[in-house]
Amino acid sequence: MLRFNYMSQDIREFISPFTELLAFGEPTHLEHAHTWVRNELFEQLAACGFRSIALESCRIRGMLVNDYVHGGAGDLDAVMKEGFSHTFGENWPANRELVAWMREYNADKAEQDRLSFYGFDFQTETASAPSPRPYLEHARDYLGVEVDLSTDDEKWSRDEAVLDLTKSPGRSEEAVRLREIGTELLKQLHRHKKVDEAWERAETHLVAGLSLLRYHRECAEPNPLGVRLNRLCQMRDGVMARNLLEIRRAEAGRGPTFVFAHNAHLQRTSSSMEMAGERVEWFSAGALVAPVLGDQYTVIAGTLGRNDSFGLGEPDKDTLEGQLQSRFTTWGMTKDKPQGRTRADTELRMGYFPLDQHLLDGVDALLHVRVGRPVTR
Repeated sequence: MLRFNYMSQDIREFISPFTELLAFGEPTHLEHAHTWVRNELFEQLAACGFRSIALESCRIRGMLVNDYVHGGAGDLDAVMKEGFSHTFGENWPANRELVAWMREYNADKAEQDRLSFYGFDFQTETASAPSPRPYLEHARDYLGVEVDLSTDDEKWSRDEAVLDLTKSPGRSEEAVRLREIGTELLKQLHRHKKVDEAWERAETHLVAGLSLLRYHRECAEPNPLGVRLNRLCQMRDGVMARNLLEIRRAEAGRGPTFVFAHNAHLQRTSSSMEMAGERVEWFSAGALVAPVLGDQYTVIAGTLGRNDSFGLGEPDKDTLEGQLQSRFTTWGMTKDKPQGRTRADTELRMGYFPLDQHLLDGVDALLHVRVGRPVTR
């Protein structure tokens, strides 16, 4: 039994023999300390038989990163720019370190022992979504069929296409035409199924394109903004959950997978936030995969005491984070969950989701960073 105030920096103490998907969340995307800790944990996990990592980044772009870490041609700067969404490649130094380390690790390894990289996110930000054209074209070109998929990409990708239903092309005749073409391409793809990497990439691109068309269709539905945003958040995490399950199927014979994203995407309980002045609630990817995977899914939530760079001050001692502050000198993990009130000194701009009982109920353990700053070796 864990003793009171127990803490550790050894990830092996927080996984079971059944763990196939180990999720580690961060409480905000503005805090980089958790990404440095993540790298250290992945090195530990690689030594324990984990053979893949999946990040909150576009799944399609992640294929470029995986090619690179497996020794493919390319320049690291270009891979960091093109291989990540949400600016997580260029602006996150820990991600650059991760990609470089994985390529070096794989250099002298047999194929079955190499580490693989995945993005598991949708191609969208919640409030903006790209054109489906390039994803559909990838499958078209793989199949070698003659079909016109040209469209004005800008009208799909502008923010107004998501937030203003009157500006969305999601219910247009063109959208209907693209959905019909994409559906027919999917039928053809499955009629000519091959168990090889090129076929799987074509299917992944095509499913992504059709998912984008459904997303844009939801943007155009004549519902109040709050209803549309709820459904869009749910669609995004639904795609995330599907991607995680597909990644697990691909990696099942090689070893477990380490997952890193915002806590709100990984907790077993539902998630909520304020967006465009609306209260949005949805089932996270973690809440969707947990019933499927059962005890094969383990989730550790990241928490933060203080970060002066974006104005998060020292938590009051009677808050949940305040209770954790006294246990850790730098960072550490614990299954011994604190008791206290939810801190009230956060602002929406921080993107920081404070600890509360709802989050605690949805995770197995906590990783607390005492003071937000780069964590070095």
